[in-house]
Amino acid sequence: MEDNNKVTPKRGFPGQKAPVQATVGWRGREGGAMAFPQPKPRGPELPRKLLKTLDCGQRAVRAVRFNVDGNYCLTCGSDKTLKLWSPLRGTLLRTYSGHGYEVLDAAGSFDNSSLCSGGGDKAVVLWDVASGQVVRKFRGHAGKVNTVQFNEEATVILSGSIDSTIRCWDCRSRRPEPIQTLDEAKDGISSVKVSDHEVLAGSVDGRVRRYDLRMGQLFSDYVGSPITCTCFSRDGQCTLVSSLDSTLRLLDKDTGELLGEYTGHKNQEYKLDCCLSERDTHVVSCSEDGKVFFWDLVEGALALALPVGPSVVQSLAYHPTEPCLLTTMGGSIQCWREETYKAEDGTG
Repeated sequence: MEDNNKVTPKRGFPGQKAPVQATVGWRGREGGAMAFPQPKPRGPELPRKLLKTLDCGQRAVRAVRFNVDGNYCLTCGSDKTLKLWSPLRGTLLRTYSGHGYEVLDAAGSFDNSSLCSGGGDKAVVLWDVASGQVVRKFRGHAGKVNTVQFNEEATVILSGSIDSTIRCWDCRSRRPEPIQTLDEAKDGISSVKVSDHEVLAGSVDGRVRRYDLRMGQLFSDYVGSPITCTCFSRDGQCTLVSSLDSTLRLLDKDTGELLGEYTGHKNQEYKLDCCLSERDTHVVSCSEDGKVFFWDLVEGALALALPVGPSVVQSLAYHPTEPCLLTTMGGSIQCWREETYKAEDGTG
């Protein structure tokens, strides 16, 4: 069986990287405003205390995702199931079965009533949270679906596939075909993120593309290495991009200028997650050497290399408002909190 974690470009890439327009350091904008959040007076706490390890019973866990308020999480399994948990309590709430192959990504709606997922069966599935039933199953991708996201109103699901397309599916319509297909990428789509009017996509072709839906414009930045994950900063000013050259890059969202680079972790073979901490103070990344790396966003210095275990940390999820981190390794997930955390029910 093929290894469904590895990122393999369909074609070669230019040997020479695109020139970096920005010099090393931080760029000032007109009027002196900076493109990164101002430092906080008190240093934020990082989640370095292991609170729980949950054996998910799904064989390999391909992805872990928090819901919108951070009270629950989803795990995507290579056993074709999707599971909903209360991670701090270690409680399994529901199992969702309906995919024909391993589940690779999932997301929850803004009101916690619906889930969407995508996987190796090339299908995108819309679920009812309460009943656990499949509401719709969207088919049309020519390859496995790496990434799925709802729009803000949960009326549309966006899915990215190794077939090099992003497809937009109407949750309210019975029409079988997508309402829109974004096919500008020249290789597989590894990551899709959605804001109120923008779609951010990373591709194995080495480009991160931002679609401005209000203006009807496409912005593209060439990183020079297959992209494994990309995301918006929480303040919406920057984008974070990870790639197979073991480097994360922070880009100015509007200009594409390079604001910072973060290295020290290992990412050369697998599709690994990255994100920013709940207050945009730290850049966070999985690593193939069994750790999660934290860098100070402004200084670029390594703040913490958190040892998780002996194999690849493939997926992570950061709580939207608290220093709480979920990681995956093998068939289990780990829940991390700050050192001073005290659980009300005694779980800490």
